[in-house]
Amino acid sequence: MAKKQEFTEEDDALLAELGVEVESKKAATYTAREERIIAGFEEIQKFVEEHGHLPTHGEDKDIFERLYAVRLDRIRSLKECRELLEEMDTQNLLSAENDADLSIPEDIEDEELLRQLGVDIDAKASITNLKHVKSQAEKRAAEEIANRTRCEDFDRFKPLFEMVKKQLDAGIRETIRFRKDAGFTKTHLKQTQFLIVGGQITYIAEMGESIKAPNGEEDARLRVIYANGTESNILLRSLMRAMYKDETSRFITDLGPAGPLFSGENSEDDQESGTIYVLRSLSKHPVIQESKDVVHKIGVTGGDVKTRIANAKNDPTFLMADVEIVATYKLANIDRVKLESIVHKFFDAAKFDIEIIDRFGKPVKAREWFLVPLFIIDEVVDKIKDGTISDYYYDPASAELKR
Repeated sequence: MAKKQEFTEEDDALLAELGVEVESKKAATYTAREERIIAGFEEIQKFVEEHGHLPTHGEDKDIFERLYAVRLDRIRSLKECRELLEEMDTQNLLSAENDADLSIPEDIEDEELLRQLGVDIDAKASITNLKHVKSQAEKRAAEEIANRTRCEDFDRFKPLFEMVKKQLDAGIRETIRFRKDAGFTKTHLKQTQFLIVGGQITYIAEMGESIKAPNGEEDARLRVIYANGTESNILLRSLMRAMYKDETSRFITDLGPAGPLFSGENSEDDQESGTIYVLRSLSKHPVIQESKDVVHKIGVTGGDVKTRIANAKNDPTFLMADVEIVATYKLANIDRVKLESIVHKFFDAAKFDIEIIDRFGKPVKAREWFLVPLFIIDEVVDKIKDGTISDYYYDPASAELKR
């Protein structure tokens, strides 16, 4: 990038003699009060940029948000401030509806304002050092999170946690990062939902009737069970706040409707993902012929299986021979690529090791072909569906699934 050329007063005079107009711009100077107003407004602008909304009042809000909300009210209420900040107001903060709290003196210091907001600070402390100051609502939330008790009927819930863990390991469920940019007020939690909070799988076992929080938002009392055998009776918004504060918090995805994942037909609400197909080779190769009843190709396609295999005899993927379809499993609401990877990894010990020559005379290693009986493939699909696949492995010597 070219460096901007700066001109001195002598340069300006010379340019003027050459007939070139030079715009004379006087550097803006501000009083100490004006500089403080500008600095305070820039902090509000940064908050809005990071959070996507105006700072608002309320005991449940972060102390900085409450401070910025009051500050913005005061700026909007003073003509002098609006005129000073008008040119730098790129987010139209000053033009928002004026609901200023005029009971707060215009020359109040941040430290005094904090005291009026119910926050005690050391006289030597600075507003810029209040990173760990918590509102009363935040303190209550922290206490609720910490106040966990032993779950007396954990035996009821333990199988659920084990199932979810297996489904996560198998890739049937996934974890999704908590969207902090949307704010926890935009998050919807529900009964029977699984989460990860504080590094633990967490289950919302019960949700009470909706109640109004002090700030007017909807709230509810929850019974939350944790994978370590503890539980807590926590407010919905307190749990949301805990997720918001936890950098590692995540949602655990729900399973699709039971049944359609691998059934022959999908319901109207399902989104079709594709088809798992199992093929048998019709090759005359002696090694293939010797084990033709257990040599199977297992793959996944998003299209029609018959179209996929139409040119099999010219494709090394299909061992340069025609194939027949021996089984298909329809997929819905599931990542077919990930599922295919799970199946291939499970049968890795039973890979069919054969090298064939393609139509250009080059040797090609077979891929996605396995020495596995069809009934075993059926069993594996069932165990992926019920989330128990991680409890088993395939033993090629006995052709059995073993724990």
